[in-house]
This record gives sequence, structure tokens and C-alpha cells, in this order.
Amino acid sequence: MRTSAGAVIGSDDFRKVMGHFVTGVTVVTALDGERPFGITVNALSSVSLDPPLVMVALDRRRFLTPIVRAAGRYAVNILSEDQQALSDCFAGAAVEPGREAFCGAAWHVGATGLPLLDGAIATLECAVVETFSAGDHDLFIGRVDALANEPDHPMPLLYFRRRYLRIEGAATAEVEGKPER
Repeated sequence: MRTSAGAVIGSDDFRKVMGHFVTGVTVVTALDGERPFGITVNALSSVSLDPPLVMVALDRRRFLTPIVRAAGRYAVNILSEDQQALSDCFAGAAVEPGREAFCGAAWHVGATGLPLLDGAIATLECAVVETFSAGDHDLFIGRVDALANEPDHPMPLLYFRRRYLRIEGAATAEVEGKPER
């Protein structure tokens, strides 16, 4: 195993190591006036169950960050395994506004008025309750005011070592640990 201690850790090395952690793929969306915007984000974390809070990390250089800061609201769209093209499009979103028609994505207005992507396997509509500066990102803690999920439990799109993954088959045998309620 290669280690780095006491040396300046470069962003490429850090990205490579963090790539060993499998994440789900989301698109964070918000409104600027009446116009929807979104970017692909894999830095999503559950923070609290009571009240329900989540955290997203948004790069300060990206156009969505000031939109979320000003609006005080954002939605998290958890992508299904067949939405890789949407992930790619929203990941390529320019630093400045001007993306063509929300990546051509079909969407609808959620319970709180936020744009939600059609076909997402789950959505969280959040109100910003705290914002923290962390390196080149802002961390937005959001209180979940509305949520939804697909009843048929489609498979999520995953990201690992800078590649997309799909779940080919879930374990059929029980695994050790506390069962889900």
C-alpha cells in the first residue's frame, strides 16, 4: 500500500483515494426565479433523523452554489441506474449559467415548489438551515420538508473509481447486522 504522510497531498492523489468509496449519484436542483438549474453531486450525507437533515457539498466555483445560497432551498434527486446520461450532462454543467434547457430532462414541481427530475428513484426537498465553508466547497445542511421514493425500488446509479456502477444482483441471503425497519 502506498502512503503519504507529512507531504502535501495533491488533489489527484486525494481524488484517487476517495474514489475507493462507493457513492450514489444525485443531481441537486434549485430554482433561480422560475428557471431550474442542477448539477451532479455525490457528496450527500444524512446528518440527523430528528429533525431529518441532509448535507450536500457544492463547489463554490459552480453556478448552482450562489443560487442555493440565495434561494435557501434545494432538492436532491437520487438517480436510477438508467439515468447515467443525465448524470453526465449535469456533471458537465458550465461554471456560468446557460445550460440548454435543464439538460433536456423531464421534470416536475415538487411539494415545496422545487424542480424534481422525472425517473429519480427518490427525492428530498430541503430548506437550508446551516451553511459552512469547507475548503473550495460550501456545505449546505438542509431540513427535509418533503420526500418521495419509487415504490418498486429501482436500482440506484453508483459511482466508484471514477466510473459508474450498476448493481447486478442484490444479496439473497441475510447478512449480519440489525435488520432495516
